[in-house]
Amino acid sequence: MRKVLLVLLILLIGGVVAADRIGVRVAQDEIGKQVAAQYNLQQQPEVTIHGFPFLTQAIGGEYDQIDVKLGQWTERGVTVGDVTIEMRGVSAPLADVAGGNADNVTAQEARASAVIPYSVIKARAPREVKGIAARGDNLQLDLDGTIAGIPLSGSAVVSVKPSDKGIVITPVSGGLTGLPQLPAVGQLVSWTVPVANLPVGSKISEIQPTPDGLRVGATAKNLRLNDLPNA
Repeated sequence: MRKVLLVLLILLIGGVVAADRIGVRVAQDEIGKQVAAQYNLQQQPEVTIHGFPFLTQAIGGEYDQIDVKLGQWTERGVTVGDVTIEMRGVSAPLADVAGGNADNVTAQEARASAVIPYSVIKARAPREVKGIAARGDNLQLDLDGTIAGIPLSGSAVVSVKPSDKGIVITPVSGGLTGLPQLPAVGQLVSWTVPVANLPVGSKISEIQPTPDGLRVGATAKNLRLNDLPNA
């Protein structure tokens, strides 16, 4: 009899787990569809609902963490890649979600990250900038050309900082190598990449150079999903 009860218990637990996993897949797919519609995305984003069991979270309307991978994102004509939104402390009442209503869906914290490829940064740089690469927390530029009739060949180390207008690129002190120490050279390696915000509606506050581009991040607190700007 004990063996029979044990088998039944195992089957029951297996059935509950299977139902839970099916439920989370359905929910992730539905969230992906809604996000794709809101942001006019050509491809449905990948959604991951963390925490187990899912059904308990769904019934209570409280989720530990929900991640959404958007892929590409375009702002002010600049396309960035690897865009991911991590939402923590998500409140989504079951009745509202079931009815397709997102008015009361909130997140205690939402963090977005993305990568701005160096090709995008170079496309907005002066034509004398021939190459861009990471150098610690800064960038190194390879330059070649002429300025005011003076041959220009060398490198410059520049800093990258967020601003209201976008990512500001300016030379660091003593960062010019093999270049004439002229104010015009400093102006030459100074420009702004017009990406200031990420999908959570917050300004970029973190920038880290990587081999592939600038990884940027933005964080929003007490976010209401319906307040997110559309692409």
